[in-house]
Amino acid sequence: MYVSIVDYGTGNLNSVSKALEAAATKINKKINIRISSKPKDILDSDKIILPGQGSYRQCALGVKNISGLWDSINEFVLIKKKPILGICVGMQLFSDQGFEEEVTEGFGWIKGSVKKIKLNNKDLKLPHMGWNEVNIVKKNDLFLDIKNLSHFYFVHSYAFEPENINDVICTTDYEKPVVVGLLKGNIFGTQFHPEKSQENGIKLLSNFLNWNS
Repeated sequence: MYVSIVDYGTGNLNSVSKALEAAATKINKKINIRISSKPKDILDSDKIILPGQGSYRQCALGVKNISGLWDSINEFVLIKKKPILGICVGMQLFSDQGFEEEVTEGFGWIKGSVKKIKLNNKDLKLPHMGWNEVNIVKKNDLFLDIKNLSHFYFVHSYAFEPENINDVICTTDYEKPVVVGLLKGNIFGTQFHPEKSQENGIKLLSNFLNWNS
């Protein structure tokens, strides 16, 4: 199995790669991991991971500025219908648009927008950083053998606001429920960082490797 981590100049690429290796070892699965920005590598993959770190606009432009990359990811997801995992801003790019810095177009695979989290509690800060419980609101294979309200690691100030609640598989409580996991067909994303979430993150990545969307 070939798993490509999309390299567009942002994201914890090496951390994701090492976590994937650990996840594959955990389930005795042989995989070939490559970090690449080449459209051919993306299209030849069995699964891809779209990481993200920084602003929505920075990440969107990072993908678009590499010749053929945006289109190859679209083809992989929409035509080949192979599994993708978006992490943090990588998941946010699944939306129609983001409102960080200025309005920026996303892939539009999952209807909705990404907006800044609004807080009334002055004791809570942005970015939302650190460990938080994740509430699994919809049963799915990607959280198999992960207990509800397990802790995962977050760093974000913006959140995905989907139009269809059926696309939401998990939330976290940060003054109010915040969407932190989306699943639609072969499209899976987490706002938290599985590669930084120790045992729970490795288990989730193992489930992604085993997942047949």
